[in-house]
Amino acid sequence: MNYEEIKSTADKEMKEAVGSFENRIANIKAGRASESVLDGIKFNYFGTDTPINQAATISIPEARLLVIKPWDKNNIGPIEKAITKADIGINPQNDGEVIRLPFPVLTEERRKEYTKEVNKYAEDAKVSIRNKRRDAMDEVKKAEKNDEITEDDRFSLEDELQNITDKYVKEIEDVADKKNQELLSV
Repeated sequence: MNYEEIKSTADKEMKEAVGSFENRIANIKAGRASESVLDGIKFNYFGTDTPINQAATISIPEARLLVIKPWDKNNIGPIEKAITKADIGINPQNDGEVIRLPFPVLTEERRKEYTKEVNKYAEDAKVSIRNKRRDAMDEVKKAEKNDEITEDDRFSLEDELQNITDKYVKEIEDVADKKNQELLSV
């Protein structure tokens, strides 16, 4: 691997770690309705696992209410069953026309539990980023040993990898802080 390949691979992998962290915390509810709670929930539609948003209109008429209106009323039962099975902490209410998901008000204790969860995920993401840095540093040392890069290049590249690592760790911290503020605001 050459100088630029090592740097761009590390940057790409660290960026993916940030994206993975953002996806992981997106489903942590702040007491407000969000379509993201349905991400990953699929129901059986003519023998095919289908995401709910591909077979229904999803709306948020109130801050704490999500409404799912299937395009085909025959899908109400399977969609309700899939939501219940996914165990998202919200009980669906089916009136034969639409499914309502009322988001409960979060207690102070529950909010603090969620912030601990966000912080744990943030720490996991930072460890992942640091592991990617370590892997990249190993590639740098291997490239120097194979005379693909010079010693000066190695020092430069190690500095650049550390800067890239710092940038993504800071990004993780910023995203976690923003999510925690959202969770703790009443």
